[in-house]
Amino acid sequence: MDESRKLFVGPRLKRLRRELNMSQSRMAEELGLSPSYLNLMERNQRPITAQVLIRLAHAYSLDPREFANDDHERTVSELEEVFADPLFRATPVARLELRETVESAPSLVDAVNRLYRAYQALRGAREAVMPSPSDRDRAEDASQVNPVDRVRELIHEAKNHFAELDEAAETLASDLSLTGHEPFFAIAERLHARHGIRVRIMPVDVMPDSLRRYDHHRRQLLISELVDPSGRTFQAAYQLAFAEMRETIDALAARLEPTDGPARRLLRVSFGNYFAGALMMPYGRFHAAAEALGYDVEVLGARFGASFEQVAHRLTTLARPGARGIPFFLVRVDSAGNVSKRFSSGRFPFSQFGGTCPLWNLHSTFRIPGQVATQIVELPDSSRWFSIARTVRRAFNPWGAPDPQFVVGLGCELKYAHRLVYARGLDPASADATPIGVNCRLCERAACPQRAAPPLMHALIVDEMKRGISPFEFDAT
Repeated sequence: MDESRKLFVGPRLKRLRRELNMSQSRMAEELGLSPSYLNLMERNQRPITAQVLIRLAHAYSLDPREFANDDHERTVSELEEVFADPLFRATPVARLELRETVESAPSLVDAVNRLYRAYQALRGAREAVMPSPSDRDRAEDASQVNPVDRVRELIHEAKNHFAELDEAAETLASDLSLTGHEPFFAIAERLHARHGIRVRIMPVDVMPDSLRRYDHHRRQLLISELVDPSGRTFQAAYQLAFAEMRETIDALAARLEPTDGPARRLLRVSFGNYFAGALMMPYGRFHAAAEALGYDVEVLGARFGASFEQVAHRLTTLARPGARGIPFFLVRVDSAGNVSKRFSSGRFPFSQFGGTCPLWNLHSTFRIPGQVATQIVELPDSSRWFSIARTVRRAFNPWGAPDPQFVVGLGCELKYAHRLVYARGLDPASADATPIGVNCRLCERAACPQRAAPPLMHALIVDEMKRGISPFEFDAT
């Protein structure tokens, strides 16, 4: 740890102690500290030392980097988004106050976030019956809370890493490799031999509206011929997850979401997908290959028989203690800017509601299908990020059918860029960065030519005699 940078992690230390159901006296004894010194650290009156971090790691099987990596700014951004709601316009809260609250009362912050989501859900239900006259044309205005948002929140809190699924998938992948078959055939053979499930590739005229369907009565997994080879392997692996890992998946979903309902069912689907990706790309081999290849997504895809999106998703899950990958984030958008997928093992401040900044080259990547675009972006908090983006398709399409396209963006903090093949020759210190925001409603950058809406936290200024670069001017104080 850098001695010049003092680490104050009081609330995090207190939260850990409470999660372990321990008194200050007992934790202090286990760490070889006096109770009074532990109390001072929990109150942020003393920084945590490298020695204490090491003792914490040994005593409670923690990675010290979990304390060194500061998630406060991400949490502050999330809370700032809550208080940007017009509901609080009459009582604005300064960012400094939000930061102090995050540092001193993290449980209160969690409670406020949950309360606000409940309020959003109630408002969404009311507007479904009595539609609001407000503008609903913009992707960023779709702020209703639903099971999808709940699942995203739970996966984000877990940093998109589920060790029990990874370990089981790694063991199973090792068994399948002994058959000598390609992964799809090895998985299909196991489904049939162990579980009596037959895998069939079906013509599009038989499955015009489905890519995968499991027939319980005939015990057949039906996969459309429109699904490409990597997708067929993934769909078969997904079915194998529920054939062999049902109890683990159910228990994990119930632990994260105690209430049975759509959110828990979506969690089970997410865990099935996670297991399928982990089976195709077993943790140890995949992590080693990623490091050796400079995280070249397309080469990794060729080596593991996976698509660009499957590899990018898998890269966001590499958080095993002792074998961690780069903490990536992933976002998938359509041509209208709607976000259909987002994951993060780091601290990228995704907007809880809404789309992405149009200055981010995710959107311009649609003009160069199949090519990887790179960009350095800078957020309003001055943090810099390196991102890559490429168009992807879900499946083949018959002639004349709609051809939906998406862009997958994969990124990390700029300090990790030197480990990526995409940043070779880049000097982070002198590289130019594109200033972006989270989205227009939350961005405070003035004079932005792409601004689609005024920021919620600032008063709009209307000057009849002036037209600036941005269609919306506002009081930046």
